[in-house]
Amino acid sequence: MGLVGLPDNGSEDGIPGSVILGHKNKYRRMDSDLTEDGDEDFDDLSNYQHSLDRRRSTKKYVYACAVFASLNSVLLGYDVGVMSGAVLYIKQDLKITEAQEEVLIGILSIVSLFGSLVGGRTSDAIGRKWTMALAAVVFQTGALVMTVAPSFDILMVGRLLAGLGIGLGGMIAPVYIAEISPTTARGTLTSFPEIFINLGILLGYVSNYGFSGLSPHINWRVMLGVGILPSVFIGFALFIIPESPRWLVMQNRIDEARLVLLKTMDNEAEVEDRLAEIQLAAGMGDADKSEVKVVWRELLQPSPALLRMLLTGVGIQCFQQITGTDAMVYYSPEIFEVSGVKDNANLLAATVGVGITKTAFILVAIILVDKLGRKPLLYLSTIGMTVCLFSLAVTLSSLEPGGPTIALVILFVYGNVAFFSVGIGPVCWVLTSEIFPLRFRAQAAAIGAVGNRVCSGLISMSFLSVSRAITMGGTFFIFSAISALSVAFVYRLVPETKGKSLEQIEWLFQNEHGWQGGQFELGDVEQLVQKAGQASAC
Repeated sequence: MGLVGLPDNGSEDGIPGSVILGHKNKYRRMDSDLTEDGDEDFDDLSNYQHSLDRRRSTKKYVYACAVFASLNSVLLGYDVGVMSGAVLYIKQDLKITEAQEEVLIGILSIVSLFGSLVGGRTSDAIGRKWTMALAAVVFQTGALVMTVAPSFDILMVGRLLAGLGIGLGGMIAPVYIAEISPTTARGTLTSFPEIFINLGILLGYVSNYGFSGLSPHINWRVMLGVGILPSVFIGFALFIIPESPRWLVMQNRIDEARLVLLKTMDNEAEVEDRLAEIQLAAGMGDADKSEVKVVWRELLQPSPALLRMLLTGVGIQCFQQITGTDAMVYYSPEIFEVSGVKDNANLLAATVGVGITKTAFILVAIILVDKLGRKPLLYLSTIGMTVCLFSLAVTLSSLEPGGPTIALVILFVYGNVAFFSVGIGPVCWVLTSEIFPLRFRAQAAAIGAVGNRVCSGLISMSFLSVSRAITMGGTFFIFSAISALSVAFVYRLVPETKGKSLEQIEWLFQNEHGWQGGQFELGDVEQLVQKAGQASAC
């Protein structure tokens, strides 16, 4: 059974012969008048200038949509960053135990998985855009409750609401961006939420440091309360960004989808082609809708191709977290304290460096993800993280606390978050948002987000206890071993998706050899499609 209602137009491998990815990664029909490079043969300079102006305008519009859609991610990042320092003062003010600290930090990730599950259904029901709005409202309500909480119990209520909002927003932003992005820039644009997460983390660290001089009863409340401010910008963004054209097609709102595509594509001639492909992918073409199974039933009983997608998507999401990145971000003050840093101000200052490093290196990933591809960045990231985690474990296990140990620990912590940000951090979300077919995308991405949040919660809620049991160095030995396994996972199960349309990535996963090891490259797709076209002509 195929993934979607794509017709077999006489091709040998089931890839439609009427669509091809050209030299510059643009759609064209086999019988079109496009040149080899995919550029239109303009009649005169005026038309050429008009085309350039349209491309610039379209690029700005799509980038603006990606930025506005990513604002929810600031909330997640800010919460992660600010809680690492705020908890130092929450312990003083509310007299919570170490076990309560672990629950307070880790529960957000656990609860957010329910938000992710609800988000998949909600985004299919009310749309990607309004799901982002709902996420912001729920999170801001939770942030307000935490800010005024008089006790640990009320603080936990606010934390639960914030977790639901983060789950909703975290899974839908990459999906929305992938669905409005042109093929050639999809990797870069889909990485925007990760940029904003890291920016939020940095802002949280700066907030910790900036308000640490206030009294312990006030400072942590101010730190948490500042997180409410992004809601103003999110509300403004809802009046700017359009609904996803793919969701509009799923609702049979074809004319509205066409208008959005006209705004997000720089070539008007390709709009109808793209619209037709989306309709086919949504099962609105010649496919008999009565034969389409309920999405969740197909996810629970997946076809071989869909199973490959789920293994890749959910697997990369889990590896992103079980290598200990959230533990390092949440508990960086405790890690630096073990190395010999004592004063709270110095602990928070060193933590600010974590945020700066994460934010700086995510920009490197944005530049390279559509140039080098997904797999090279994943290799660089996972191998680099493995080396840093192992070196950190050796340092904490073999050296006494003090000056040299502090310097090495800071170096390896910064190095680990740098390698994370340059690869598996953003690329994880890029892959999850682009490998699933349209009918499954939102809910399959939600499953991936659930895996991510569960792993994050388990690590966050157990890090201090495990570190007390086997030492902090021993804990990082475990993380380094898991990171080494992630290198093997990338090699075996993650294909290269750079330069392929969302619809072509579906065909890629239908080829088992192309899925394993990523050997089914762009040139292979073009050759197969050309052969299919020749076969159809015969």
